[in-house]
Amino acid sequence: MDRVAFFTQLDRHFERTLAEHGASARGVDWPSAESQSVRFEQLLKVCGDRTSFSINDFGCGYGGLLDHLGGTALEVDYRGFDVSERMIALARESHPGAEWVTREGDLRAADVTVASGVFNLKLDVREDKWRDYVVETLGALDRLSVVGFAFNMLTAYSDPPLMRPDLYYGDPCFFFDLCKRRYAKDVALLHDYGLYEWTLLVRK
Repeated sequence: MDRVAFFTQLDRHFERTLAEHGASARGVDWPSAESQSVRFEQLLKVCGDRTSFSINDFGCGYGGLLDHLGGTALEVDYRGFDVSERMIALARESHPGAEWVTREGDLRAADVTVASGVFNLKLDVREDKWRDYVVETLGALDRLSVVGFAFNMLTAYSDPPLMRPDLYYGDPCFFFDLCKRRYAKDVALLHDYGLYEWTLLVRK
């Protein structure tokens, strides 16, 4: 997989969606703000009962998770990462006090790392190549996390007539087994929150 070419394509895609919908859930290809909030709630379950923690938002977009956290009573040291300069510029404009980076190497380890939607849009990348990319990226999530990490993915159990060729539908059983064997004994699969996707919580 040519990452430079892929991320260039991805940036062009989001240039169109942001031009149409602005810095919003629709602007980053989520159907609604409500479904985006549901995803954030599932991912944050990796924190357990902690009310104070540091968090890396891997693929932060315009900073939607930080907006969500602002509506909670949690005390959070937040860091946002996205490969898109366009997204980070929007994030910095609306959240000037937060830490934003466009290079993975500039991220420091945090208590938890979460990745929402970063594995969904594969465009024209072959499915086997995309899965290799996902597996490699999970290694990065693990390295960046002290307590644990969480990520979500469209489900392979989606209705076939509704599945799109430019999207990746992950097998939750494969990724559960991978994370259980490779990263932690405490792994939870959430596939019961009303969306055609699943979330994995990996607690070290």
